[in-house]
Amino acid sequence: MTIAEVSREYGISIDTLRYYERIGLLPPVNRSKSGFRDYTRENCEWVEFIKCMRTAGIPVEALVNYVELFQQGDTTREARKQILVEQRDLLQARVDEMTGTLKLLTGK
Repeated sequence: MTIAEVSREYGISIDTLRYYERIGLLPPVNRSKSGFRDYTRENCEWVEFIKCMRTAGIPVEALVNYVELFQQGDTTREARKQILVEQRDLLQARVDEMTGTLKLLTGK
């Protein structure tokens, strides 16, 4: 897939996709012979993962760390799991806070 196709498919701007790749959030994307990005299914799965995590409010820095560890292989599995557990716990705390706010607003 081209970068434009991925942009349309996942609702992420081309500039954002380039940025994600530049900072290491998105693993390097192969290039065609003419130099254009050629997204594979695996690249698209990373885009889906990143979009989901960013929508949940997971910080870019935590995700970059996760991707770096992932690229180092299976020996980092426990460290990657710890990142996800920590981020899940932070997300759960935000959900709980928002649920309380929603109940308050509903009561008003």
